[in-house]
Amino acid sequence: MTMTTISLPTADAAIDARALFLDAMRHTAASVAVVTTDGPGGRAGVTVSAVCSLSADPPSVLVCIHEKSPVLDIIRRNASFCVNLLGADQSHVADSFAGRIPKWRADRFACADWETAASGAPVLRQALASLDCSLARDVHHATHAVLIGEVGAIHMAPRDGLLYVDRAYRCIGAAAPAHAEVLA
Repeated sequence: MTMTTISLPTADAAIDARALFLDAMRHTAASVAVVTTDGPGGRAGVTVSAVCSLSADPPSVLVCIHEKSPVLDIIRRNASFCVNLLGADQSHVADSFAGRIPKWRADRFACADWETAASGAPVLRQALASLDCSLARDVHHATHAVLIGEVGAIHMAPRDGLLYVDRAYRCIGAAAPAHAEVLA
């Protein structure tokens, strides 16, 4: 296998750099989540793939949402959100909250069954895991807000998770075998 290194172009070719970056990042497998919120600011949700654990002490997650998303302002007003990690059979929920399913555009929550977390945020029934969070920090970077949530409650229904890689939904089957040197 050969490796190719490409230097990013100067600002004069920013569009080409963006396309190159997006093409490179499509190879990174990411979990698929729907981030939901409800409270004084309203009820809303959005599909994200930029979510990860940040700390175990205190339990915290990091979520990235585009600054132009109307959901971001609602999360900010409510000061809480729930990260609902989707199971392999829940791609329709991701598509609904991404606005891809016309019949659910008026009420995206109609695509599934929901419960209410302690924060008031909607919790997807049968999500792989749901993390009910209070908004701890909100950091602006370029086109996105990086939200840090402190986890107050966790709901789980363990099974295969939904992934997004190479511009498509995927799921993982059996675990990859460990390298022989690791087993020794």
